[in-house]
Amino acid sequence: THRRRPLLARSEVEQLLLRAWSASNAWCVGRYVLMPDHLHIICAPGSHEARPMSEWIKHWKSWASARWPNPGEQPVWQSNYWDRQLRSEEHYQTRWRYIRNNPVRHGLVARPEEWPFQGEPTRLQFRDR
Repeated sequence: THRRRPLLARSEVEQLLLRAWSASNAWCVGRYVLMPDHLHIICAPGSHEARPMSEWIKHWKSWASARWPNPGEQPVWQSNYWDRQLRSEEHYQTRWRYIRNNPVRHGLVARPEEWPFQGEPTRLQFRDR
């Protein structure tokens, strides 16, 4: 989030982001964890013709911002993001364990399954090369 403000770990924001991600089939969100001031998503192209991930991220951030539940919280997003390419099922699982444990590392819950702001809207099929 812009200036690391704790805007994301709320039910209405989670529902809004799920709608934003499903509004575009360019990329599919497999798993996600919303933290108060940042989020983690594992995503994959929705088709071979998918536009670049940077365009997709800009699109859903803009879509969500236009529908943000509290307009006084604008701007919501920082302009940049960090990405990693997952190259194997093992790498995928390792990254997911790290992401899923983020709320525990931040002292928000004792166990990952206690954190309410996480999910798997699309089951991604990973193919090792």
